[in-house]
Amino acid sequence: MKVLNLQCEGGHGFEGWFGSEDDFQSQLSRGLVTCPICQDPQVRKLPSAPRLNLGAPRPADAPVSPAATDTASQLAKSANASGLSAQDRHRLQAAWLQLAREVVRNTEDVGSDFADEARRIHQGEAPERGIRGQATPQETAALLEEGIPVLPLPLPAAAKETLQ
Repeated sequence: MKVLNLQCEGGHGFEGWFGSEDDFQSQLSRGLVTCPICQDPQVRKLPSAPRLNLGAPRPADAPVSPAATDTASQLAKSANASGLSAQDRHRLQAAWLQLAREVVRNTEDVGSDFADEARRIHQGEAPERGIRGQATPQETAALLEEGIPVLPLPLPAAAKETLQ
């Protein structure tokens, strides 16, 4: 089993488990590997060092290859581009996913009927409750103009699924 560190174009990091490198490449080429946060199919492997227990610790004065130094430098630059540490980005991503799951757990999905259902609730024609669904930018603007409080909140597919 290969555990790969993956990242989408949006910078979301996640793990993928594959039977082999060929399995990963096959699934990637068929569009089966997507970001669990934003569903981006543009996924790349991040460099990672395997853990090898060889018995002896590495000497402190052992030379480091220039290629490894360049790769580490590039990774550090891209990680710092957002101004957040990798640990902070992971915490933020986890908090966002937790919030999204809470929204899913406590609201009813009305799908593409969101704008109409929000109006019915606002006008007292339907029971008041938390709802979620899809609305166009124009429908969202119209609801806000009518005084109906709505919040555009893109929910990642991972928030709607139970992870095992």
